[in-house]
Amino acid sequence: MANSRGGFTDGAIMTPAKPRIFVYELPGGWKLFAGATDADNDYLSTRLAAPNDWWFHVDKVPGSHVILRAKDDEDPSRETLRQAAAVAAYHSKARNAGTVPVHCARARYVTKPRGVKVGTVNVSRGSVLKVRPDISFATRVRADMETASGSMDGSG
Repeated sequence: MANSRGGFTDGAIMTPAKPRIFVYELPGGWKLFAGATDADNDYLSTRLAAPNDWWFHVDKVPGSHVILRAKDDEDPSRETLRQAAAVAAYHSKARNAGTVPVHCARARYVTKPRGVKVGTVNVSRGSVLKVRPDISFATRVRADMETASGSMDGSG
């Protein structure tokens, strides 16, 4: 039976629900991950993201945390960062808005304070990109969290 925290109860034992992560590929082979729930956002921002990955979230609007997986041999172009920000805007309550501000930071600057609600983080450094919500340039990749964990945990 599902509970209000996104987990499942089996008598007195609660097991966490499997994270629901949207996986995209941007032009140039950049991998992008977006959380579907607050618990998924926590997982993305605190466990999946490597320090050099890029983190995105729409300013002052509920929405997905989005992670752009860093590459060892190249930095993302300004256009790639703007595309990742546009996907973050699309996966938010600002989906039907015009231009929206999206926070962009290296994941190393995103932390979860103790005792705050699920999905809440602090960002100590970064910038704001103004973009229109859009995913037309992104290719949705079907990924099962268990089978794709090798490519999603930073080792692939």
